[in-house]
Amino acid sequence: MAEGLTHSIVGYSALAIFIFAYLLVMAEEYLKLRKSKPVLLAAGLIWIIIGYAYHQQGEMEVARQAIEHNLLEYAELLLFLLVAMTYISAMEERRLFDYLRAWMVGKGFTFRSLFWMTGFLSFFISPIADNLTTALLMCAVVMKVGGNNIKFINLSCINIVIAANAGGAFSPFGDITTLMVWQAGLLSFTEFANLFIPATVNYLFPAVIMSMYVPDIKPESLQEYIELKRGARRIVGLFILTIMTAVAFHGVFHFPPVIGMMMGLAYLQLFGYFLRKTLPASLAKKRARAIAAHDEAALRRLGSIIPFDVFKRVSHAEWDTLLFFYGVVMCVGGLGLIGYLDLVSHILYTEWNPVWANVAVGALSAIVDNIPVMFAVLSMQPDMSHGNWLLITLTAGVGGSLLSIGSAAGVALMGAAHGKYTFISHLKWTPVIVLGYIFSIIVHLVLNAGMF
Repeated sequence: MAEGLTHSIVGYSALAIFIFAYLLVMAEEYLKLRKSKPVLLAAGLIWIIIGYAYHQQGEMEVARQAIEHNLLEYAELLLFLLVAMTYISAMEERRLFDYLRAWMVGKGFTFRSLFWMTGFLSFFISPIADNLTTALLMCAVVMKVGGNNIKFINLSCINIVIAANAGGAFSPFGDITTLMVWQAGLLSFTEFANLFIPATVNYLFPAVIMSMYVPDIKPESLQEYIELKRGARRIVGLFILTIMTAVAFHGVFHFPPVIGMMMGLAYLQLFGYFLRKTLPASLAKKRARAIAAHDEAALRRLGSIIPFDVFKRVSHAEWDTLLFFYGVVMCVGGLGLIGYLDLVSHILYTEWNPVWANVAVGALSAIVDNIPVMFAVLSMQPDMSHGNWLLITLTAGVGGSLLSIGSAAGVALMGAAHGKYTFISHLKWTPVIVLGYIFSIIVHLVLNAGMF
């Protein structure tokens, strides 16, 4: 039935709804309309159209199975991301990121040193903490130190976006797209490490050139004292243990990794219970020490301590992103049932060489969000080698760096550094970023030739 629907009013209507919704998503910055809203509505409308068409043909069971399959795909990723976001929120609440920022700001590094430091940290933190959170943290450092030096802020923001996207490409936890590929069972956890050197090349090539234009002078010294809240370091340890649990569930039992992540949420909940129960005793000890030292500032801080609440951390997850992801999964799933993904798959992966197809898909992710792009490819299920699955993981991850609107990190930083990092300022460096994109692909093709 799908073949007939692609060239019918049903197919055209569903496609038009999706395109219109996605145009609204791309205009999010200007419309101030959260990106989840249009795709949630589009998903509902598309499935109403599909439901009507399949009901007319007496094939409702086929449509029902398709919608349940897409819902299961989404549920696994939703719960996985929810746990990861809860841990990041907990680390933020325990002031771990504030502590890191204060340490960097207070060390008296030059602008060029900070350019490299924020870039390297973005590259190495994003594989664990996701590229959006990492980029916002590093942007806060750059904005704090940069002051009125627009050139430094602009170049550093571009560098952070590239580094965060590249860092997220070689880890199943670094980006939603890599997580999707891992959870689909197309690549093992360790195989993502093959992308480390290509991702490094993608980051370093433009960074080296841009660093030459960053002033090598010291900014005004800023001192800020940040005290870590109790349990901050232990939460980091629990997050690492959670990741190990998810990997073990997937690697040993071949269960979905989300089962291990949900078990990891229990670690955090039990630790939160421990923090709340032991808080009075801990406060009494700290208050006694502060009184003995006549430390009025410490006493004031102790008086404003709020007990750790795991469920408050859950509520602070990026729900707009999670709901946007639902809309995308259901829209693309609906278009796949109609037959459009088979058409695109035939053109890209039958008529084209898969390598060129994956390079083109990566470039497309600079304009269209990489989540629907990757989900569409996974839904097509092209018959590709592990080398090609790694290639599309790389290109979909780093292709978003080509334009400031190509990734969540870029869009977020345009808001955080409003007027100092813009679409046009990023576009000026796109030729250099494109060269980094090309070289990273060449490095992958050469280094991992045996996987193709």
